[in-house]
Amino acid sequence: MSANYEGVLLGMGNPLLDISSVVDEAFLNKYDVKLNNAILAEDKHKPMYDELASNYNVEYIAGGATQNSIRVAQWMLQIPGATSYMGCIGKDKFGEEMKKKSTAGGVNVHYYEVDEPTGTCAVCVVGGERSLIANLSAANCYKSEHLKRPENWALVEKAKFIYIAGFFLTVSVDSILLVAEHAVAKNKVFAMNLSAPFICEFFRDAQEKTLPYCDYVFGNETEAKIFSKVRGWETESIEEIALKISALPKASGTHKRVTVITQGADPTVVAEDGKVTTFPVILLPKEKLIDTNGAGDSFVGGFLSQLVKEKSIADCVKAGHYAANVVIQRSGCTFPEKPDFE
Repeated sequence: MSANYEGVLLGMGNPLLDISSVVDEAFLNKYDVKLNNAILAEDKHKPMYDELASNYNVEYIAGGATQNSIRVAQWMLQIPGATSYMGCIGKDKFGEEMKKKSTAGGVNVHYYEVDEPTGTCAVCVVGGERSLIANLSAANCYKSEHLKRPENWALVEKAKFIYIAGFFLTVSVDSILLVAEHAVAKNKVFAMNLSAPFICEFFRDAQEKTLPYCDYVFGNETEAKIFSKVRGWETESIEEIALKISALPKASGTHKRVTVITQGADPTVVAEDGKVTTFPVILLPKEKLIDTNGAGDSFVGGFLSQLVKEKSIADCVKAGHYAANVVIQRSGCTFPEKPDFE
């Protein structure tokens, strides 16, 4: 049974080591950081990493949006080697840490290793809500040459489902297009994530190039509203935006496009075939919420774990809600040894 799941799901993205800590409002203000946002570090943010490491009780967790989703899907599947992942890390202790963490989870990782520091992401948590400031470093150095090497392209050939977070649009659009075109040519399923308001706003051109290939588009309500605003759609209705995204032009007619928008504690919206369905999430009492870091990534990981088994959309969403619910009750994108998802 497990043989046909070998390498079924491939992810490509920015592997980042999360430097996670509970901070206070003053810390956020000092670095001009807003909660529930995800941004790339500017010069003004650079001192933040040392300050976190020296003055706060930090945890180091293997992160990066796509890698989180792949690790969660792998955990949900419990079939070693069902998932694989590519991205760029540095030849340093953070890179070693990353290899240990991802391999321990059963993911088949093929990192491109360069002489730059491994990328990090400051995860600032206040009242359970998170803000992400990514310093890509090595993650920014991924090149399609690595992807084209026979041992790496073999992962693409083997995969039936491919997932890439929108964050990778800032790094290697040509790598994304190579994989997306392969997916269309071979009738595979290709999925992406809106990932962050800044991606929808400032990387719109790159996003436009890849959207036609997307069979599944994931995102949250904030990203969806920015996506709509940038396109002059003049609507903030998540259901309407999800429908419009599903109806955007598609490179192949083999699969219809399904758009899945999460809204925190509010119901998840799914649009396909001109129809919208909403799915309530598992409610969590506020005192059980530890931190929302990785909530969206875990949702996608849970969703994909059932999609590769060709389960119904309802089952995929249910698994997404389950995984996100587990992860937000823990620090960072971490989970117990085994899922108890039925």
